[in-house]
Amino acid sequence: MVKIIRYRHNGKEDLGFLVDGYIAPFREFGLPQYIEYPLNTEALDLDNIRNLPIDEYLRLDIEEVDIMQPIKFPGKIICLGLNYRSHVEEGGREVPNDIVIFLKPRTSIIGPYEEVKVPNIVKKLDYEGELAVVIGKKGRFIDEESAYEHVLGYMILNDLSARDYQFRDGQWTRGKGFDGFAPIGPWIVTRDEIGEPNDLRIRTWVNDELRQDGNTGDMIFKVPEIIHKISLVMTLEPGDIISTGTPAGVGYFQGEDKLLHDGDIVKIEISKIGFIENKIKFI
Repeated sequence: MVKIIRYRHNGKEDLGFLVDGYIAPFREFGLPQYIEYPLNTEALDLDNIRNLPIDEYLRLDIEEVDIMQPIKFPGKIICLGLNYRSHVEEGGREVPNDIVIFLKPRTSIIGPYEEVKVPNIVKKLDYEGELAVVIGKKGRFIDEESAYEHVLGYMILNDLSARDYQFRDGQWTRGKGFDGFAPIGPWIVTRDEIGEPNDLRIRTWVNDELRQDGNTGDMIFKVPEIIHKISLVMTLEPGDIISTGTPAGVGYFQGEDKLLHDGDIVKIEISKIGFIENKIKFI
């Protein structure tokens, strides 16, 4: 399975391919490091990479590195709201007849195991485990049939939300746009390794208590339709992130005590990808 990982080793940031617990740095293959700007499928030539004798290249044990967010500076973070039937039902809403989207700033991105530093002005913090699509090829007016050609791969995103600001404002930018409110990772699994992205189990735990247990098959709008509809509005570019919504089980609809508090640990796992785990720290 090909995974693209961003990491720090001996104080230096780099990108590489993760294979069987070992990392083969991009530089070993003559690939640019893409530390500050995103990846694209044409430059990577994944088919060629798979045929290379990885064992003959410099390898780092994953235990030797600090795993970082796979994309440092995405051009856009586009998120879907109300895209799981179960989540719509738990909120007592009507199923939308079109996608509902909003943007998170790139400053909301943090790594898969980083601490989330939350300002004390936030009183109702919530989690949302989501499948994130990473765009690998530029496109506009993309039809559903060719949508997957524009996907580099998939990862996990926690769409952290300050519900007090989100619902008070009447729109979602401030409530979902705080620094650190988009932990991502732990790596990018390329699209061909995932296969069908609309049948993946997604689970979220808070302090070892299972809160969300859903499947991407419950999405109202599937990945190809999401890409098509967004591309009618804006050009999609390599490194853009599309977060596809969350299943039922968010804290807000379970009661005040199920929201996030100082010291809580949120773990999100998606089948075929892995997991991210972040501690909440109010400051």
